Amino acid sequence: MSKLAKRALLIILGIIIIGFVGMSILKSNTKKHSPEETITHIAGSANFSVFYNRPYKKNRDIFGNLVPFGEVWRTGANEATSFTTDKDVLIDGTLLKAGTYTLWTIPNQNSWKVIFNSKAYGWGVDFKDGKAMREPAFDVVTLEVPVQPLLNIIEQFSIYFENANGFTLMYLAWDRTAIAVPIKVQE
Repeated sequence: MSKLAKRALLIILGIIIIGFVGMSILKSNTKKHSPEETITHIAGSANFSVFYNRPYKKNRDIFGNLVPFGEVWRTGANEATSFTTDKDVLIDGTLLKAGTYTLWTIPNQNSWKVIFNSKAYGWGVDFKDGKAMREPAFDVVTLEVPVQPLLNIIEQFSIYFENANGFTLMYLAWDRTAIAVPIKVQE
């Protein structure tokens, strides 16, 4: 191998290493501000889990500003939020088969659209234009739920579950806003 080819190979290898190190530093820095979390919940014979990143409010106006009304939101930060169920469930009466889905929302002042999408996405937004990466052709369940105004501020975006009257409610809460997604296990 010639000296020129060896140098070119070393330069390319150096660029690749610098790229990997740079991406891991970027990811680490991003995760500091919006740490990832996986929550799990058991409802009857079904197991649910949600993987998401939890941004902080930090004195910002959230809904209608940081998260614009009427636009698709990745429902958290960083990677697209994912919802997994090991049993078929009814989401507001619509069948959602067992599997893993990305969870997207379209916040509005009085109600939100909640979208379960069958495609996996490497990241929640496109780096070029900052728009959500969701492809509507892969939407499997879409529902609209009312906003529940909160008296107290929720500093960090949170997703949690509660069992109530034969249903499981999946809550999404941040700032002074919460929504509840009704889930019924197919027994």
